[in-house]
Amino acid sequence: MLSSRSEGGAVPQSAAASGVVQAAPLAVPFAMPDRPRILLIKVSSLGDVVHNMPLVHDLRARWPGAEIDWVVEEGYVELVRLLPDVRRVIPFALRRWRKRFYQSGTWHEVVALRDTLRLDSYDAVIESQGLLKTAVVARAASRTPRAPIIGLGNATKGSGYEPAARLLYTAPVRVPSQTHSVQRSRLLGAALTGVGPVEPPQFFGAAAQTLHVDDPIWDGLPPRYAACFHATAGAKKKWPVSNWHTLGRQLLEDGLVMLLPWGNDAERRAAEEIAAGVPQAQVLPRFSVMQGFGLINRAEVVIGIDTGLVHIAAALCRPTVEIYTATWRWKTEGYWSDRIANVGDHGVVPSVEDVIEAARRVRGVGR
Repeated sequence: MLSSRSEGGAVPQSAAASGVVQAAPLAVPFAMPDRPRILLIKVSSLGDVVHNMPLVHDLRARWPGAEIDWVVEEGYVELVRLLPDVRRVIPFALRRWRKRFYQSGTWHEVVALRDTLRLDSYDAVIESQGLLKTAVVARAASRTPRAPIIGLGNATKGSGYEPAARLLYTAPVRVPSQTHSVQRSRLLGAALTGVGPVEPPQFFGAAAQTLHVDDPIWDGLPPRYAACFHATAGAKKKWPVSNWHTLGRQLLEDGLVMLLPWGNDAERRAAEEIAAGVPQAQVLPRFSVMQGFGLINRAEVVIGIDTGLVHIAAALCRPTVEIYTATWRWKTEGYWSDRIANVGDHGVVPSVEDVIEAARRVRGVGR
């Protein structure tokens, strides 16, 4: 069994944010080929999928010829395809399958997934979700003799984990209980490569920098704007509407129009409530995650709560302010660029002044 000497205890926030967290290089019980086939399993959610991407670059840095496949929820297939180093993206649709459990088409898709996982024999499988359902997928993949199934050997603070999954790994790896989302999967990769993560982490390929910037949906956007991601499914993570009002008015004084995205009817109503208190603020039309790249890449600054599209902005190293109110900042904060600012923390709601100052800093205003 693979195991890390860095086990258990908490890591100081500064260490987690700066990328200092390391796992000791771990010996693989057999020689990997020069062009190994490696299967990654990280199916959701949006932010977690983005934070898993540096693992791909770590593996290719160790084995430039590696053939890497990735199992991911079907809604994020196009997102993972932005990584040129991923050979095959394998859709996983458990959310939809559960709703259509008794339909024959569902079982045809499940069989197709099984067959795809058996097209090649993998030299290693890295399952970084830590759930029983994804551990089962890992076990279903065809492997070469003695090829490890690497997964989390313990829960990490604030993240979903099902201990039964550990029983399906051949190489569970323990990581510090307080580990950044990016580092968690990279430490699993280090167990295979024998090389600790090298900073800064790398995310998307070059195509992501211009993706959908010319999409017709963005015709007519103001030349200078702040994309403000206010919406979240978790009510505790929200920032007060009155703060958004004050922020929007201050942004306008700085020459930026507040643009307000939304993803469902409740979020649209919230966007309209914010816009009603901010001159020139605009409620955007509904758009896809992929179209969101265009909005982010054209923005002068992205400001938003702890949510997937804000993490995409940080991964793109766009000027980004991440607002934390009810989640631990150390867990997902962008630490790899001075164009990213993180304000607030678990139980610490940042003030409008905090956000304005951070927005100016990442834009380079007043330097």
